[in-house]
Amino acid sequence: MIPRKIFTPEHEEFRATAKRFIDEEIMPHHGQWEEDGIVDRSIWNRAGELGMLCMNMPEEYGGFDADRLFSAVLLEELSYAGATGIGFSVHSDIVANYILNYGNEEQKKRWLPKMASGEVVGAIAMTEPGTGSDLQAIKTRAVEDGDDYVINGSKIFITNGMHADLVIVAARVGEEAGAKGVSLLLVETDREGFSRGKPLKKVGMKAQDTAELFFKDVRVPKSSVLGPVGSGFIQLMQELAWERMIIAVMAVAGARAAYDQTLEYTRGRKAFGRSVAEFQNSRFKLAEMKSEIEIGQVFVDRCLELVLEKKLGVDAAAAAKYWTTDMLSRVVDECVQLHGGYGYMWEYPVARAYADSRVMRIFGGTNEIMKELISRTL
Repeated sequence: MIPRKIFTPEHEEFRATAKRFIDEEIMPHHGQWEEDGIVDRSIWNRAGELGMLCMNMPEEYGGFDADRLFSAVLLEELSYAGATGIGFSVHSDIVANYILNYGNEEQKKRWLPKMASGEVVGAIAMTEPGTGSDLQAIKTRAVEDGDDYVINGSKIFITNGMHADLVIVAARVGEEAGAKGVSLLLVETDREGFSRGKPLKKVGMKAQDTAELFFKDVRVPKSSVLGPVGSGFIQLMQELAWERMIIAVMAVAGARAAYDQTLEYTRGRKAFGRSVAEFQNSRFKLAEMKSEIEIGQVFVDRCLELVLEKKLGVDAAAAAKYWTTDMLSRVVDECVQLHGGYGYMWEYPVARAYADSRVMRIFGGTNEIMKELISRTL
């Protein structure tokens, strides 16, 4: 493995803490959560107690003012462990950032400390049943009515949707068409007219809390809007680069976990009197996977440096997201093959990784959309 230079001793100390938390308090229960289709709500409170939530937020809002490499460390450790049920990144690195970057002081003080403690779970509702990656085409509407907006519509594939106490909703406000008509609103899930469907039954990431949300005449005050009315699409575009880096970090770590498991398995598995790892085909496949993982890691680490410098471009984030998730799919598929029949058994982590990893090429904007974004910069 090529030595990584982006992490300080403080990051590595946090890595050890995060690993203990995951090993001792998440993984012993993860199998049951997969069967239940949702994690236990108490894990959010425990994560808040340990300072694992909203670490990047300023101290005045309950965070530690930590850089985003601390988020990357936690994401890596969750991915190494196969803890795909945990929606901390959406809560801490996406929802909290929207509030911090576009919210007013009242909104920040009201929500961020509660999110940091785990008292409030956050979600963001962009995707609709008929829109997918086309955020300009959303149909959920927020209609002005006196001092309020009245929201009607539905959202789908919402991470943390079942546990969420607060949802950032992308809705169309006013008569402007396309991007100019989109605004983001903070909606508490105890408001009249809000409802959730049953947890969605997914092919993979079975423990992750994913739901469809419904808004029927949900009334919120005008003070619930994040930033100026009509600025939602621009806000989404500005934050999506980091969301795509989150996915890229997870992809490389997930590929490395599958590779490490497969290397160990092939060394121990015997066929025709020798270990599977001794066959030339196995050695070459392992060499190819190691090379691709290292290439992806170097690029992702460079992008993380650009994140700290506030210089990460949309095209670089899109490239990182699409290439690493494509690479993840290739690596996991090869790992399943090298496991033979056992690679198709759910009890083996590589089988769960096979099911979990496929969606990485879809969420955060499909990889086809990533190529479109890159092509616009040519």
